[in-house]
Amino acid sequence: MFKAISAAAASLFAASALLAAPASAETIVIPPPPPGGITIDLVTINGSGCAPGTAAVSVAPDNTAFTVTYSEYLAQAGGNSSPIDSRKNCQLAVRVNVPQGYTYAIARADYRGYADLADGATGTQKASYYFQGMEQTIPVMHELNGPHANNWQFSDEAGLYVYAPCDAIRNFNINTELRVDAGDSDETSFMTMDSTDGSISTTYQFSWKQCDE
Repeated sequence: MFKAISAAAASLFAASALLAAPASAETIVIPPPPPGGITIDLVTINGSGCAPGTAAVSVAPDNTAFTVTYSEYLAQAGGNSSPIDSRKNCQLAVRVNVPQGYTYAIARADYRGYADLADGATGTQKASYYFQGMEQTIPVMHELNGPHANNWQFSDEAGLYVYAPCDAIRNFNINTELRVDAGDSDETSFMTMDSTDGSISTTYQFSWKQCDE
């Protein structure tokens, strides 16, 4: 049975309504979001980084984005860490309940978190995306090198701009991963994509399109 997710949202970054085009071409204007509210069903959630009850989904009130907030998504290595702690992953399948006559793509994904990496350690964030029944995108990877003890933010755009079919309901699948390599350091290094106070979240920005009648 699907788990319905409330459309109420906390603070979100505003999604841009324009895509940059070459200077010689006309600016491409993305159609505005559909009228009325939308909802998202969290169909499945699996992975060592998102145990049941540790991830929540919310929709921006202006229908420009949705966010996923984690509370226990952390990878660590070195010190007394177990080898299995060095890699954590999460696989989400969400169903966006789209108003009739509209379809959507994910134009941009913004990831945020915190990392404490010793000198010589590295942290990696990776994500791939696909609609149910369609080919999975090539994973997009971002790397942090120690020493680093601060917040981090990465954004994905390449390969995301694929619209869901107008004539079928398709789940949108998001596969993410955090990995930490301690290198030669004996210190504990970690990288997290979680937030206990809701201030850190992953934002997926919509691009809406009206279907041909």
